[in-house]
Amino acid sequence: MPDSHKKHAGPSQVFLGPLGGERRAAVFTGGADIERAAFLRGEIERHNHAYYVLDAPTIPDAEYDRLFRELQEIEVAHPTLQTPDSPTQRVGGSPLAAFRQVAHAVPMLSLNNAFSSAEVAAFDRRCSEGLGTASVEYACEPKYDGLAVTLLYENGVLVQGATRGDGFTGEDVTHNLRTVRNIPLRLAETTKVSVPARIEVRGEVLMPRREFAALNERQRARGEKEFANPRNAAAGSLRQLDPKITAKRPLRFFAYGVAEAHAENNAVSPEPTFGGGAARHSEVMERLAVWGFPVAVERAVVQGAGGLLEYYERIGAARRALPYDIDGVVYKVDRLADQAKLGFVARAPRFAIAHKFPAEEALTTVEAIEVQVGRTGAITPVARLAPVFVGGVTVTNATLHNEDEVRRKDVRVGDTVIVRRAGDVIPEVAAVVPEKRPPHAGKFSMPKACPVCGSAVEKPEDEVIARCTGGLFCPAQRKQALLHFASRRAMDVEGLGDKLVDQLVDHGIIKTPADLYKLGILKLANLERMADKSAANLLAAIEKSRKSTLARFIFALGIRNVGEATAKDLARYFGGLDALMAADAEHLQQVPDVGPVVAASIVRFFAEPHNVEVVEQLRAAGIRWEEGTPNILANSPIAGKTFVLTGTLPTLTREAAKELIEARGGKVAGSVSKKTHYVVAGAEAGSKLDKAQELGVTILDEAKFMELLKL
Repeated sequence: MPDSHKKHAGPSQVFLGPLGGERRAAVFTGGADIERAAFLRGEIERHNHAYYVLDAPTIPDAEYDRLFRELQEIEVAHPTLQTPDSPTQRVGGSPLAAFRQVAHAVPMLSLNNAFSSAEVAAFDRRCSEGLGTASVEYACEPKYDGLAVTLLYENGVLVQGATRGDGFTGEDVTHNLRTVRNIPLRLAETTKVSVPARIEVRGEVLMPRREFAALNERQRARGEKEFANPRNAAAGSLRQLDPKITAKRPLRFFAYGVAEAHAENNAVSPEPTFGGGAARHSEVMERLAVWGFPVAVERAVVQGAGGLLEYYERIGAARRALPYDIDGVVYKVDRLADQAKLGFVARAPRFAIAHKFPAEEALTTVEAIEVQVGRTGAITPVARLAPVFVGGVTVTNATLHNEDEVRRKDVRVGDTVIVRRAGDVIPEVAAVVPEKRPPHAGKFSMPKACPVCGSAVEKPEDEVIARCTGGLFCPAQRKQALLHFASRRAMDVEGLGDKLVDQLVDHGIIKTPADLYKLGILKLANLERMADKSAANLLAAIEKSRKSTLARFIFALGIRNVGEATAKDLARYFGGLDALMAADAEHLQQVPDVGPVVAASIVRFFAEPHNVEVVEQLRAAGIRWEEGTPNILANSPIAGKTFVLTGTLPTLTREAAKELIEARGGKVAGSVSKKTHYVVAGAEAGSKLDKAQELGVTILDEAKFMELLKL
């Protein structure tokens, strides 16, 4: 929401500021202008109240900016329409009545905004002309997205803290600010820079993104309302009547300037002194850091418009890596004397400006809600939107994540919604604007069948994601299924990589893994970057893969929740594919480490006719393996036991010993622990043998190992 209504400036310093909107060309006439101005004033005040007083924003920042700038332009074109109570003549909303009010000795004003390089160049030109110099030095800082506060220190001790309020009167939140761990309660003494007897420091309270996510997770677990964004969470946390609640919230503070500082507590002059006479804003920031205040490490001093724009690009590129939210940068003329010379306009300084990043939130409408099928079968609801420019691009689609999320946010077709896009993150619907919902807005229902292949859509009770059960048959899952099928630990088809799979699927040559075994040299040779030799090598690898093992084949099918180890367990237990396909959930759970979730996944996979058809096609293509003895694990003396192999055995390679163990239901670990049952040691055994002796683990040589296996 309107940062321009929460940042501030003093006679000698500026304190971050921002927001604005698109620059609009408008022609205003007579009564229509009067009505429009009255409407805009009412709308802006309503949103101010929701944002600043209720901590419940109803529209995104960019939409507020558009309304605010439109009102500004009407009043500039027709000064007689400007009224004393216009939002353009003051900043923000009223403080909460529950807190004692604090009058700011130096008003906490806001900054004007720039949204383009041309506006930044114009700002630099105005500063240069106003100071009568060809080049100006600027102090640059990130523009935090939090809650502006002011901190008063007397004799180095924090005595009062207040919110910005309406810019002239704020809320006394001293007790809450004392709980913010990185706000110094006493300023650090230093021989380099003395602490003024009375100093008012201004900055921003915010909540890091990671801590914000954890807070919302706790809110969900307790069934309580989630916060809309980190800024909203910080504001709500700081304005708690009970400081104990605030103390539990992960708030952080960053200082960005000084309103006034005096060598004597009884000084009445607003002119600051900085214990040695700081002449620049950059020097003030250095003193704040010395006194113990956290300040932006990303701050810099640059020269002219070129330096400003280079800083903007650099911070923009690093934005997503920062632990907290920013939505632009702030430029301030660095020399304090030059700031005083340039002065102020009605509600903002001439010597500073906020350069906004492209809006990350915007308002639009939901035209439809459809579903997409992911490469693993995940069914994701997607909102089809009226096109809107947000985050630097035009957005027409936004993810709704899953069915539960659609229900929680109550998103319906026809709704007006806030769309959020941050950097390269997929756009999402952040919230609905209920007051703009049409009478017949349509609710969303998850389809019962996959829209791509028609297979059943199922959502296990313990999961939030619905999935297509089509598996190998579903075209949406086809590429991923083929890559998995051909992977080294599955069927091991060397040479079948991402780009080749893309071509084979996109050209309609392959629809299921079974089609791999129907490929010929002519089809392959016609593909891009596929010469005769490459095609021949691939066909040889496919031919080689026809002879495999049951465990590899089961793993290659890509059954959900069935990994390589589980595939081996299934192969050892059932001995053959037919027995596995016929098993019910109860029977499957007799297999070691197969629980209800895995068993249900296997049953669902083989219950889908399309999957069974692909399996039969693969068998018909000549894929074969040696059938084992069913339920071989029942009489195995080492089923469930953990082995560690060390040293060189007389006749067995380590890989051969591992296969013998796993074939009988045992497991091979890489290190010795209290959970190890046996250590098989050969010549030149090292520290693993020492560890086994120390823990009292049974040690076997090759002969005793073979005897244990009854071989």
